[in-house]
Amino acid sequence: MSFVVILEAGFFLYSTGEAGQKTLRQREAVRAKTVVTSAAAVLPSAINMRSLLKLRKPPLPEEPVHAEVPELRDAEVAAVYYGQRQGGDFYDFVRVTAERVLFGLLDVAGSFEENRAIVTAAQSTFRDLGVSLFAKDDVNEADAMSELCLELNRTVLNTAQGVRACPAFIGCYNESLGVICYFNAGHTPGLVRDRNGIAELGATGLPLGLFSHATCEAPMVGLEPSAALLLVSRGIVEGKRRGREFGLQGVKDCFERGSAASAKEICVSALDSVRQFMGTAPTHNDVTSLALRRSAGSPAADFQGTPEA
Repeated sequence: MSFVVILEAGFFLYSTGEAGQKTLRQREAVRAKTVVTSAAAVLPSAINMRSLLKLRKPPLPEEPVHAEVPELRDAEVAAVYYGQRQGGDFYDFVRVTAERVLFGLLDVAGSFEENRAIVTAAQSTFRDLGVSLFAKDDVNEADAMSELCLELNRTVLNTAQGVRACPAFIGCYNESLGVICYFNAGHTPGLVRDRNGIAELGATGLPLGLFSHATCEAPMVGLEPSAALLLVSRGIVEGKRRGREFGLQGVKDCFERGSAASAKEICVSALDSVRQFMGTAPTHNDVTSLALRRSAGSPAADFQGTPEA
C-alpha cells in the first residue's frame, strides 16, 4: 500500500488500495512524487508562518492624549495626581463651545497595562462625541449628557470585550450660567463647597462597563461665586492607616476646613491630606483629584437647583 502524505497546508490522505492494483500504483507514482515534493516545499513555510503567528504580539494601544487644562471665564479648573499611574484613574477636559467645557474623572478597574486601551478609547469617545453633542447653543444638556453616558458605556464594554467596571463622573460647565450638568456613574460622590457648607453629588447611575443599556440621570447644580466642586478618586477615599480608612468624610473635613484659594491648591490639599493621614506616600492605588472653582467676583449662578448637604 502506498500513500501520499497529508499536511496542514491543505493536502489530504490518499491510498491506492490493496495489492493487485499495480497499474493504478504506477499511474499515481509520478503524481505522488510531485505532491510530496510540493508538500516538502510548503512545510517550512507553513511552520514558519504558524510560529510567527504565535510569537507575534498585538501592538500596544496608543497612549491617552495628554489633557490640556482649559482657561475658564470667571472660574478655573485643575487636576492633580500623585506618583506613577498603576491603575485606571483618568481625567480629561475639552472645550466644546465658547461657553461650555466638558470635564471628567474615570476609574477603570484593573492595572494600567490592562486598561490602557479602554482608557484611550473612552477618551476618544469623550472628546469626539462630546464636541458633537454639545456643539449647538440650544442643546438640551441633560439629554446630551445621558447620550454621552450611554456611548461611553458601550465604548468600555466593546473595548474590554466584556464586563469591566468603570466608575465615572462627567460634567459640562456652562461659563455663562455658572451651572454644571453632570452624571455620576457609580463614582465617589462629587463635593460642592459653598457658604452653606459641603454638599454631595452622589451616584445617578451604575458604573460604566457593566450593562449594555445602562443609563444615568443628568441633574444640574449651580455654583455661586467662590463655590467649588471637588472630585477625588477611590484611591484617596481608600487610604488607610492602622486599618482605618481616610474615607469620604476625611475628604469632606479637609475640603470644608481648607483655605485653598485656587482649583489647583484644592487638588493638592486633598492629596496632601490623605498623605498626612496615612503617614506615608499614598502608593496603594492611583490617587487623583479634580477641582473647579468659581471666582469670587463672578455673577450669581443662573440656576436655583442645588444638592442637599
